[in-house]
Amino acid sequence: MLKTVCVYCGASTRVAPLYLEAARAVGTTLAQNDLSVVYGGGRMGLMGEVADSALAAGGKVIGIIPQHLQDREERHDDLTELHVVTSMHERKQLMVMRSDAFVILP
Repeated sequence: MLKTVCVYCGASTRVAPLYLEAARAVGTTLAQNDLSVVYGGGRMGLMGEVADSALAAGGKVIGIIPQHLQDREERHDDLTELHVVTSMHERKQLMVMRSDAFVILP
């Protein structure tokens, strides 16, 4: 049974408004359908839009961020769960382990 969806997307703020709207729609739609979101743990760009919209719609959001990225980027501290891992490899492994399906955004 599908319960958790990983949304793989970027943290850049230099994206077209259309992509930001799509990220918000994905986060909202997943939460409204009682699907938890797993994602990269960032607060900026498409990552932030997915997380914020899912949380605003009452959803559960699980962030997974490597230590070296949280030192350079703004991590999202208002999540249901936030896991800080040691490497990108560990991040991807945990994303796979925690997810039933994947959505890839630009």
